[in-house]
Amino acid sequence: MADAVMAVALLLVAATATTAVAVRDPVRQALVLSVLGVVLAVLFTVLQAPDVGLSQLAVGSALTPLLLLLAVHKVRRRPRRKGRQE
Repeated sequence: MADAVMAVALLLVAATATTAVAVRDPVRQALVLSVLGVVLAVLFTVLQAPDVGLSQLAVGSALTPLLLLLAVHKVRRRPRRKGRQE
């Protein structure tokens, strides 16, 4: 039973990571990255590493996508200046 759960978790990680790479929109990439963090946390818990799973849940599914979304928002919001060459 544990092997089946581990195999399903590994397949979910592979599918989610592939989706994160295939998506072109940065906002959607951040959302898929958040889902990948949750799936990795589940995988770490299945592999009997709950401390690593909790860390992955906090950092990989919450903080990193939030920082990426904030960066994308700031870059898209910045107006272009005309007449100034850099």
